[in-house]
Amino acid sequence: MLLVTGGAGFIGSHVVAALLDAGHAVRVLDVLLPAAHGHDAGAGVEGLDPRAELLVGDVTDPATVAAALVGVEHVCHQAAMVGLGSEIDDIADYVHHNDRGTAVLLQALARRRFAGRLVLASSMVVYGEGRYRCGRHGPIRPPARRREDLEAGRFDPPCPECGAALRPEPIPEDAPLDPRNVYAATKLHQEHLAAAFSRETGVPVTALRYHNVYGPRMPRDTPYAGVASIFRSALEAGRAPRVFEDGGQRRDFVHVRDVARANLLALTAERAVSGAFNVCSGVPRTVGELAQALCSAIGDGPPAPVTTGEYRLGDVRHVFASPDLAAERLGFVADEPFAAGIAELARAPQRSAATGAPTTRSPAAR
Repeated sequence: MLLVTGGAGFIGSHVVAALLDAGHAVRVLDVLLPAAHGHDAGAGVEGLDPRAELLVGDVTDPATVAAALVGVEHVCHQAAMVGLGSEIDDIADYVHHNDRGTAVLLQALARRRFAGRLVLASSMVVYGEGRYRCGRHGPIRPPARRREDLEAGRFDPPCPECGAALRPEPIPEDAPLDPRNVYAATKLHQEHLAAAFSRETGVPVTALRYHNVYGPRMPRDTPYAGVASIFRSALEAGRAPRVFEDGGQRRDFVHVRDVARANLLALTAERAVSGAFNVCSGVPRTVGELAQALCSAIGDGPPAPVTTGEYRLGDVRHVFASPDLAAERLGFVADEPFAAGIAELARAPQRSAATGAPTTRSPAAR
């Protein structure tokens, strides 16, 4: 039996499906947060493979977690509040769900003398700004962007030594970590807590640093979703996607089925692989390119993307990844084509509220 916390969510449900398809028994623990599942708790069942056992409960509750771990061999910890949300007003909720939830899970594992594998869903946000190079000063870690520069439309960080333009580069896993918003700080704390647990117990921990994940079953109309979901929701409502800054922000967009496969590899590889790994496509694209690709895939004359010049202080300018370590150590290489994946996202219904969720559900006959 494998436990997937947060397994009813966007990424978690795809991880669950991949594990089931590989022949594993799966139990899901999910609290069905309204921010991810709509205001009706029944939404959490939508998209979840009926072969999985579902336990609706909170990973921050010790008794619930202890019950969920009975008979479990390995754990995949996906449960978390994600995205930038409503900025600092969400700080207590992020810390509660992400940091306390992880701490309660680790405590329960230690008390059970757990001897399996733990896979942690981390994020590229732990890096802060990506990797940059100055032609004169070499590798540079620029400071946080200033409000006055953003207001003036100066979105790219300059070299702090000479003021020259910087060239962004793929970021490797050994880059310095510098979280620049509340969500990012909690994801890094999750990594630190899991690393401390691993040192104390000897349990191998694999932290998968997801880059910008997209694909079917993304939630609709929520500030906690990724940018691809926000653009898709706008287009479905007949609105133009609103692209912040000048649309030139570079990211790595990776399909959710590739992310699920990375989890499957980490959980089931012949030998456990500890450490942190970028889960990415290896091909950077701009946010503006993403918006245009979605518009083109939908067809029938959708509103063209609007570049607004707006910004969020918690955002970074460029962060995209080196896929080399994950390929070398995990054997993970993304293989979902971007154009096909965006066309699929353009057609796929987004997850919305449903009704009638049970508090537990046993697997269907296999």
